[in-house]
Amino acid sequence: MQVNTQRQFQVTEDILATPQQRMLHLILDNIAQMFLYVIVFLVANEIAEANGNKDFISGYLKNDILQYTFYTFVTLFYYNVFEIFTGQTFGKLVTQTVVVTENGEKPHHEVILIRTLIRLVPLEFISFFGPLARGWHDMFSKTYVVKKWELEQKKQQFYAKKTSYGAN
Repeated sequence: MQVNTQRQFQVTEDILATPQQRMLHLILDNIAQMFLYVIVFLVANEIAEANGNKDFISGYLKNDILQYTFYTFVTLFYYNVFEIFTGQTFGKLVTQTVVVTENGEKPHHEVILIRTLIRLVPLEFISFFGPLARGWHDMFSKTYVVKKWELEQKKQQFYAKKTSYGAN
């Protein structure tokens, strides 16, 4: 009988989200962000028009900095709100995956902010061209996207073994 001497649970490769799941996250989260982007844009346009600015849309389309600012705001809002409060974005909810630390715990909000800021790096997506489908936003924030139910099962088994061995 092997005694479990680890102090804390560690995420293992077998519970990581698959590359296909990560691709689906990207697609679904981009769709959700575009939806949010349109809502924010329409609200901003209404506010501008209510304050007498009838040229908001044409001015917006001519202003790259304003467009990037809107994009950045929506991205920061989307990922931070969803991942801080639930550990999941829309894409992760659909695939039943969740963002965790190396110990399988919910990351602190500072860690989620780091994840989100790294997502804004141009060409960050190329970091997924590897065997484990871990992007820079995962590596630098030391987080993992894992299959939620498998994580819960493995953690339950780990701590049950730890408790039963600790009783002897």
